[in-house]
Amino acid sequence: MTEPGFDLQPTLTGELLTLRPLEQADFDALFSVASDPLIWEQHPARERYRKDIFTQLFRESMASGGALIALNAKDGSVIGSSRYWGYNAAASEIEIGWSFLARAYWGGAYNREMKRLMLEHAFRFVNSVVFLIGLNNIRSQRAIEKIGARPAGTRRNGAGLESLAYQITARDWMGDEAE
Repeated sequence: MTEPGFDLQPTLTGELLTLRPLEQADFDALFSVASDPLIWEQHPARERYRKDIFTQLFRESMASGGALIALNAKDGSVIGSSRYWGYNAAASEIEIGWSFLARAYWGGAYNREMKRLMLEHAFRFVNSVVFLIGLNNIRSQRAIEKIGARPAGTRRNGAGLESLAYQITARDWMGDEAE
């Protein structure tokens, strides 16, 4: 860790995508992505494809102060979103969650880059990143395991639902550089 505080809404740029702070003007384009019911089929909140339900998620994302929109680096189109949440300086921990991508970007490369960018940024400020995933969301569990997250028990998410906790530490992510 090299910096105090935590910049919850950085702009992060990779080869495949750019993450930037979510803005109110992003609603329509992000809802267009989120309106696909198959994105949410394993998620505890399966109806986020509905505009009224997504509107609440979008409001919560804006209010969180940590939401990022994912843009295709080639053409700038909106392809998804993610969020930092629950920064705990004393525990040196942050959560990454509320992540989703349009189905055209499923399959690993875009999710890996999104998480890599977010993890590299997070490990400038904390020693541990946690991911809370629905008990039945096998797709997300496997995706997070592929990037090196390890099971860390269960926790209640912001909605009070029991979720599987996965964790990646700076030491695991960066090896000896983290010391």
